[in-house]
Amino acid sequence: MSPLLEQLKATASSLAAPERAELAHYLLETLEPAEEDVSEAWRTELARRMADIRSGKVAGKPVEQVLARLRELYP
Repeated sequence: MSPLLEQLKATASSLAAPERAELAHYLLETLEPAEEDVSEAWRTELARRMADIRSGKVAGKPVEQVLARLRELYP
């Protein structure tokens, strides 16, 4: 690994979690730039999912349950 990469990793590891998440998002975006219509597709999908939840077609899970499961998977 290059010295610059090591320095960047060390600096990034000292950031707060939200800042690391923002950095990760930025880096991923630079690897595969978003397509023009992706944002609109996500808005449409989210609207459909919300309609399904509101109509009772599907049921959501309590956030505590979801977070507990994620903690099991990623300790």
